[in-house]
Amino acid sequence: MTIIDVVQGDITAVAASAIVNAANTKLLGGGGVDGAIHRAGGPTILAECKVLRATTLPHGLDVGAAVATTAGRLRADHVIHTVGPRYSLHEDRSELLRSCYARSLALAASMNSKSVAFPLISGGSFGWPMHEAVTQQVVAVKAARPSVELVMLVAYSRESADLTRRLVG
Repeated sequence: MTIIDVVQGDITAVAASAIVNAANTKLLGGGGVDGAIHRAGGPTILAECKVLRATTLPHGLDVGAAVATTAGRLRADHVIHTVGPRYSLHEDRSELLRSCYARSLALAASMNSKSVAFPLISGGSFGWPMHEAVTQQVVAVKAARPSVELVMLVAYSRESADLTRRLVG
């Protein structure tokens, strides 16, 4: 049985088999969680992302897809990069958001990861209202029935941690 734990803090400081990165389609670093993971993990993550772009992902990573690299200096074996959708008032993109979690968990399981740490994907500058982003996160993780032992939902703020704990139940 998988344990779902809510952790408040900085995802770059979490120890896990795999840490999920809320990446952009270019896979070359960016702001928010993506930039923090690249800075904390060091240049080997970017080097592997460049290899992916030069070989199997010449057009970048699609929204909802997931791919793994080394974790560099992070306290993890792998970083799983996934691209969350931007929020839209005119189009329901929640299935794409849930796909980020499901595909990341499937990839983690295929690598025999024991634990996976997730940030709140699409929660920052992607415009998703916090309650909706957290709801989609919790629904996706529970629906995926992950085969990993521990899923950590890492909330940066106390407000999002409290909300996540309430929704995880």
